[in-house]
Amino acid sequence: MFEEQNLEQAVEETLETAVETTVEEASVEAPSAPAETVAEIKDYLNPELFHDIRIVGQSEINAHNSDVEVSPELEKLYFRTLGDITEHSLINGRVVGMNERDVLIDIGFKSEGIIDRHEFDEGELPGIGDQVEVYLEFIEDASGNTILSKEKADFMRRWKELRDAFEEETVITGTIVRRIKGGLIVDLGVVQAFLPGSQVDVRPIMDFDVYLNKEIEIRLVKFNEARKNIVVSHKVILEESLKEQREALFKELEVGSILEGRVKNITDFGVFIDLGGIDGLLHITDLSWGRVNHPSEVLEMNDNISVKVIEYDEERKRVSLGLKQLVPHPWEDVEIKYPMGNVVTGKVVSLTNYGCFIELEPGVEGLIHVSEISWTKHIKNPSEVYSMGDEIEAKVLSIDTDEHKISLGIKQLQPDPWDEIEDRYMVETVHKCKIQNLTQFGAFAELEEGIDGLVHVSDLSWTRVIKHPKEVVEKGQEIEVRILEVSRENRRISLGYRQVFDDPWPGIIEHYQAGNEASGEIIRVLDKGIIIQLELDVEGIIPFGKMSKRDRKSLASQYEVGANLSGIVMKVAPEDKKVVLYKEELAGTGKTTSATDEVKQYLKNQDTDSSEKLELPQELLELASQAEKDGVPNESLDSESETETEVEE
Repeated sequence: MFEEQNLEQAVEETLETAVETTVEEASVEAPSAPAETVAEIKDYLNPELFHDIRIVGQSEINAHNSDVEVSPELEKLYFRTLGDITEHSLINGRVVGMNERDVLIDIGFKSEGIIDRHEFDEGELPGIGDQVEVYLEFIEDASGNTILSKEKADFMRRWKELRDAFEEETVITGTIVRRIKGGLIVDLGVVQAFLPGSQVDVRPIMDFDVYLNKEIEIRLVKFNEARKNIVVSHKVILEESLKEQREALFKELEVGSILEGRVKNITDFGVFIDLGGIDGLLHITDLSWGRVNHPSEVLEMNDNISVKVIEYDEERKRVSLGLKQLVPHPWEDVEIKYPMGNVVTGKVVSLTNYGCFIELEPGVEGLIHVSEISWTKHIKNPSEVYSMGDEIEAKVLSIDTDEHKISLGIKQLQPDPWDEIEDRYMVETVHKCKIQNLTQFGAFAELEEGIDGLVHVSDLSWTRVIKHPKEVVEKGQEIEVRILEVSRENRRISLGYRQVFDDPWPGIIEHYQAGNEASGEIIRVLDKGIIIQLELDVEGIIPFGKMSKRDRKSLASQYEVGANLSGIVMKVAPEDKKVVLYKEELAGTGKTTSATDEVKQYLKNQDTDSSEKLELPQELLELASQAEKDGVPNESLDSESETETEVEE
């Protein structure tokens, strides 16, 4: 009641305000209006005109509605007039018109909505009065038009269907339309999804192009609402269908059972075999009894093969398979197939520094040791003679079935040239040869193909001390040698180069008699003596006497290589290839020239018979002994310490 009194008061106040405002406006706009007009207006807006207006409250409405029944059809029509129209939503509309560019849709708004005619396919263009579902983009654009979209409505409708399929894990069908990096694009009807290459099949796919323009069953595995991104998989459907088969197959698996399978994948370490729901590994070592470098040498992709179950783990779902186990082990009767002494043929499958392995058949290999390749040649590595894959013949030398080893030989196919070596190369005979190799200790010379002999460095010259064979001979040079020794057991032949010539030392001894003076060109100045080149291609040595190391060094600095130097012959040593000389300035004894005269006097008094020996005074013996002790090193002096000095005439 209180609300009704307030409402009536508000109406009266509003009416009075309206009348006053109207009168004022009329007086302002038409100040010259006659009084009759003003009175007419007041009468027209007389508040008594609203006496018949009654204000109804909510309680009265509710009481009235309880007595009135409204039919459902009328209520439905009524609520349709109260539609909630918002942008970016799906709305049902009716086609009311169209022109060459647009289609007009009545969506129950104050004006019709517009859809671009190109959004409809020519064969699917709706007719006047048809109901269509559209997407409201703008209630009113800059031109005042209501903009609708058929394509976006289709997308939103399909997107909702795909969302439901994702939540319910429903299997749907799509068409593969193109290939991109990493996978394929699937058309799901208005919406496109990504199918990764790893999710196409349970086995690796080599050629994705075979799937283009084909329908495929898929399941949505990733649904990104914000980015409108969908990822699908065909692999999960296959895995589910194979799961039951896999479980059933594992229950039937037994070690030793033989199964049929298909090559699914080939790797460096083995081959994966599809057994129909289970993948088994056929390791590279179980492909063949023979040597396999890569599984692709034996099998190819999609080959159908029979395999044997070696081992399986039901918990880890792993199966180990074997192919070579389907055939007998090749070593079971190897002694019958390859008896000792027989000549066999095989292929080189491995080369090592100690020999080469020959495959006689898959799983059976023999070793040709490097020492069994040639009777005569010194072969350091079999690769000098053979290459991988070479077909060669060899003789079976021995068989060890327990260790699975066969020893083969190639040189046994030819006669041993050393069997008759002593008859062909008798000691003291002279033969021509060719220098094949030079070493620090001598030169190897080839007498015939495969037969080499050694010329030791000490047998290269009668008169010179040779430190390296290159001082006398060179590689490839043809020379004559004398056979010094032949050892068939050790397969060695000793050769002499100097022995081809006469021994010059008897003439040298006669030429360089003790006490005579000899001179030559200095060829080496050492810490303990001086070496000079004498006549008859012989070297002389003048040793330093007893003095300090500093004095010897100071004395040696006074002599240069190439200068001429002379001394008195004291001794000729053929075994050391030297003539020992004496020079007072180098002796360092502090004696005067009387010592030299004394030496000469003793030498003069000696008999000239070569068999007699000259006995020198004790003082001179000590001098000579000290000279030899303090002389040049062994490799230069080549002299041994003696308890007694003898000088042959």
